[in-house]
Amino acid sequence: MPIYMDRHNVSEKVTAEHVALLHQQDLKIQHQFNCRGLTYWFDERRRMAFCLIEAPNKEAIQQMHDQAHGEVPHQIIEVDPGVVESFLGRIKDPHPKNEEGLNIIDDPAYRVIMISGFEDCIHLREYFGKRNIELQGALQTMNQDFIRFEGRVVKQVRNYFLVSFSSLLQALLCAIEINSKYADWSDQMGCPNIYLKTGISAGVPVHENKPIFEDTVSSAERLFYISSSNILISSEVRKLYHEENLDVQLDPELFVVLTLSDEKFLNHLMTFLEETWRNPDLQVEDLGSHIGYSKSQVYRKMMSLTGKSPNNFIKDYRLNQSLSLIEEQKGNLAEVAYEAGFSSASYFGKCFHKKYGLLPSEYLHEVAG
Repeated sequence: MPIYMDRHNVSEKVTAEHVALLHQQDLKIQHQFNCRGLTYWFDERRRMAFCLIEAPNKEAIQQMHDQAHGEVPHQIIEVDPGVVESFLGRIKDPHPKNEEGLNIIDDPAYRVIMISGFEDCIHLREYFGKRNIELQGALQTMNQDFIRFEGRVVKQVRNYFLVSFSSLLQALLCAIEINSKYADWSDQMGCPNIYLKTGISAGVPVHENKPIFEDTVSSAERLFYISSSNILISSEVRKLYHEENLDVQLDPELFVVLTLSDEKFLNHLMTFLEETWRNPDLQVEDLGSHIGYSKSQVYRKMMSLTGKSPNNFIKDYRLNQSLSLIEEQKGNLAEVAYEAGFSSASYFGKCFHKKYGLLPSEYLHEVAG
């Protein structure tokens, strides 16, 4: 049977003990609805509870909750238990601290999501050569650092990691530690195109019926994408930082904190680009019209946030997407060029070589083995 996670928005009167009791009430009658309650999380600060349940469908979960205690969930999403465990660390109730009484679980399911690694625009000829061995060694060390700072590596994509932290303090200390090791790594490697970048966001697992942690991961990915040798953190992380009064100084030369206005612009920009990057007729004016900015405003804002002009940002985004298209070997390279939004295969090849140090055909040969 499928597994679902639901979200309950609870009142100020609800305590951790109440939620534990509600969970026990579900377990008592779950068989009547062919359900199996696996575990729960309770976020007292944000007044949310999350349940993980094996069930035939969403309706069965709603009916079970309704009969057990009347607390019907606001949202229910289907989840992969392996993904849940990667982000949250468990898919069943932890062993009770006290064998007597309720098993009150102290875990809010709120997670700090970090994406950290090396710029994807390294010269790929070097990536497949001697420097690849050194790069892989650095990635292995980074993986160990994440674990040492209590992070859970959800996945690795090429040369960067998606990591989940329960503690903001541990996430920040980990980011600082990794930066101290690799901030000047490009100089050590003698390759200026290899540099460390990091994006950090935070949020809850279920939001508006979207896949688990989708908004938080998307935010971290976007921060990572526009980062340039620094650590970008979302306004939500900044808010959490102030709420927790952490005794860690955020070096303004190392950490860049986006304002709500910056995040809104970035999200509009990236959402629009994700939907239109394949269109070869895409113009900066189209971007401005969508966001509600003039051409000059778009230019100034993008230079401030990304250090790139709108045209160069769009071109680099298309080239980044073309790597996946080539790796998936979707058609021939001319088709890849057009699918990536380039007006001609020759122009695509020229841009690809300038950024990556080899032709698309050479890259295809390397990834095809």
